[in-house]
Amino acid sequence: MMNKKIIVILGPTASGKSELAIKLAKKFNGEIISADSRQVYKGMDIGTGKVTPDTKNSSNFSTGQVKKKYIFIHQGIPHYCIDVASPKRRFTVVQYRNLALKAINRILNKGKIPILCGGTGFYIQAVVDGVIIPEVPPDWKLRKKLEKKTVEELFNQLKKLDPQRAKTIEQKNKRRLIRALEIVKKIGPVPISRKRPFSYPVLMIGIKREKEELKKLIKRRFLKWLKQGLITEVKNLKKSGLSWEKIEDFGIHYRIVAQYLQKKINYQEMIENSLKELQNYAKRQMVWFKRDKRIHWIKNQKEVEKLIRSFLENKNSPSSLEI
Repeated sequence: MMNKKIIVILGPTASGKSELAIKLAKKFNGEIISADSRQVYKGMDIGTGKVTPDTKNSSNFSTGQVKKKYIFIHQGIPHYCIDVASPKRRFTVVQYRNLALKAINRILNKGKIPILCGGTGFYIQAVVDGVIIPEVPPDWKLRKKLEKKTVEELFNQLKKLDPQRAKTIEQKNKRRLIRALEIVKKIGPVPISRKRPFSYPVLMIGIKREKEELKKLIKRRFLKWLKQGLITEVKNLKKSGLSWEKIEDFGIHYRIVAQYLQKKINYQEMIENSLKELQNYAKRQMVWFKRDKRIHWIKNQKEVEKLIRSFLENKNSPSSLEI
């Protein structure tokens, strides 16, 4: 088997990415790097689907300027890029890319296979394609002006200025809409200055689920999270000093639970709204992923194992592989 190859496991929310990645890591001597824009934050565990660390085996590591970043060891498999940031501070895709690349090099140097796993398409693209976006500092004057608009007005404005971003953004998240408009107004609709893609092969695998099956998986997981204490997790974020606005900025689960805790909606509305928006989010994720023709969409573990074996043994490009 050739060294220096990377596997990516992606797909919509609740599709079973983490479970598959762990099985593959055990079978093919791999270690996992999370590609989830919310799992990077400490204290956001249940609502991000974070794996639970094996207490006895968890450890720290230091590499370059990245010091004492926690490695989760789950079922004996190291997981990187989890719990690396405080929710009180802004964490960018540039920061994520730097951490992910350090983790990849560490894994490769150990003679193992890096498995990038997650549903944040832009994080995956930033790593795999080496997409570098310029840092855009906050424009407080513009933000104050945009804050007065409704989410519908902000979304319609974004559709005109950056149709591609509008297809994938969370439409009811006001702060993300404002940030997207801030970026597009500063540097244009395509915030990419250059690319530094990997010099070694990458196999991209997508988990395919039928519409109704995914709907059931989303519902089952969300109800499980409620039983595990999602509401308490959001309360704890508020107690830690975060504003409701900041908590709502962390995505669907946190925004809608925060609305419930502020008595803006009742318990049943919280569940119904969450499920509806999670289903819409899964659709937006698929819109993003379907643009990438390199992704091999699989239906079961047998297919993916055959594909990976062929990839690890094959000297040709991943696009030439068959299952």
